[in-house]
Amino acid sequence: MSVQAKASSAPAQTVSLKKPSLAAQNLRLFLQNPGAVGGAVFMLLIMVLVIIAPWVTPFEPQEIDVQAIRKPPNVTHWLGTDLTGRDMLTRILYGGRVSLLIGLLAMIIRTAIGLVLGAISGYGGGIVDLGIQRVVDIMLVFPDIFLLLIIVATFGPSPTTLLIGQGLLGWPHDTRVFRSQVLSIRELDFILAARSIGTSNWRIIRQHIMPHVMSLVLVNMTLGIGTVIIAEAGLSFLGLGVQPPTPSWGNIVTAANNLTLIQRFWWLWVPPGLILVATVVALNLIGDALRDILDPRRRG
Repeated sequence: MSVQAKASSAPAQTVSLKKPSLAAQNLRLFLQNPGAVGGAVFMLLIMVLVIIAPWVTPFEPQEIDVQAIRKPPNVTHWLGTDLTGRDMLTRILYGGRVSLLIGLLAMIIRTAIGLVLGAISGYGGGIVDLGIQRVVDIMLVFPDIFLLLIIVATFGPSPTTLLIGQGLLGWPHDTRVFRSQVLSIRELDFILAARSIGTSNWRIIRQHIMPHVMSLVLVNMTLGIGTVIIAEAGLSFLGLGVQPPTPSWGNIVTAANNLTLIQRFWWLWVPPGLILVATVVALNLIGDALRDILDPRRRG
């Protein structure tokens, strides 16, 4: 048998190139963004440190050392001590638990409310959409900080009041955002096909619309957590944030509340201030990257 005949009898070899999954493509794009990677690494480090805080520092957040009042950073107290001799590193780590938890839970509450109302308003249309949007318009007339001050003054300043208050006040903005997304999705072909075969509206919203909105939900939550943390710090400056001795990044920075403390005792406000600012910047970098990656119009 000739060489040509042997070659013709051999089974044809086909090379198939498997296309990477969408998740793999998104991860590759995320890793190619230095700002997003840096922000993710920083947030991961902060979350690990605040979780294992008892193993990082030997002090308690309310533990007072009368012999080390307002001491600068040293071997024993790496970031110095505050006005009553409490270890600054310890209070920053435990304060991070409170600030991050308030930011996360408040965003979960407001996002859940905004997502449900936005989906119902955008998909339902008609009088349902009109009624929800008029309520949203009324809520948007009042500044969030004004309503939050009323809530805190009525129920008292506490972490629970802050996270519930910010969660219940931020939903009108999220409702508008999610409604606009649902309006653009409900006219797509697969939604029209689901309607034509008699699929219920609730099932269409749950199985077809919600999955397409989740990328926007992820971006919205990532960007919103930093806003909530900044709002808590602002309320602490007014004396209506998390109350001492419970530490939060807001009330730790606010402790340096006069020019003398700011000039002479920089370690009272520089480390917690830098951590707060860096956290908000990291969350914004991650959120911006996710928005660019998950939005098909921005991927190019």
